[in-house]
Amino acid sequence: MHITSILAALFNAILLLAAIVIIAWEAIRRFASPEPVTGMTVIWVAALGIVVNAWTALLFLSGRKGDLNVRGAFLHMAADAGVSLGVMITGILMILTSWPWLDAVVSLLIVVIIFVSTWKLLKDSLNMALDSVPPQIDSAAVRSFLESLPAVTDVHELHIWGMSTTETALTAHLVINEPNRNDLIIEQAVYELHERFGIEHPTLQIEYGTFPCRLSDESNI
Repeated sequence: MHITSILAALFNAILLLAAIVIIAWEAIRRFASPEPVTGMTVIWVAALGIVVNAWTALLFLSGRKGDLNVRGAFLHMAADAGVSLGVMITGILMILTSWPWLDAVVSLLIVVIIFVSTWKLLKDSLNMALDSVPPQIDSAAVRSFLESLPAVTDVHELHIWGMSTTETALTAHLVINEPNRNDLIIEQAVYELHERFGIEHPTLQIEYGTFPCRLSDESNI
């Protein structure tokens, strides 16, 4: 089902937040009892982690804006690369300065950076799970476009929601004053909604204003 991709994105966000809590807890614990650096082996392993995770994150870079799951995978890899970078820098600085508290400080900085990115992923995926307007859709622009169609005098009962992390659906009632243009209006609307806004599944109901639509004051935007 389409909803599974949205739930997967939500799970990714929650998993990242859980990882943040674990890292923060460990950092706070190390403030109380700092642990010595285990040597150059840790630094080289961390450097290898940076290369592998950063390269993997780059593979997801281009698609992270159009798919919440891709964004989640990108954040996972970027977070792992960030943790590895923090470990490597901390190891080098602790060898040079003998400051054991640096490990905890850098870990908390990593937590803040990951949290800022993860919070938006969590908010967007939660909104999509609740059938809110997808973040990449300008609902005001969609309404303005529908109202500008030839022979359309009113638009109501406009709903836009994400069927999945990559597919968007729309329903709307269009009031028109030229009944013989129904097919042309729908054809133009469907085409433009896809080309301009990336809405793949529009459902349009034609009305002629001969009766008051009892749903005309309801909308999700």
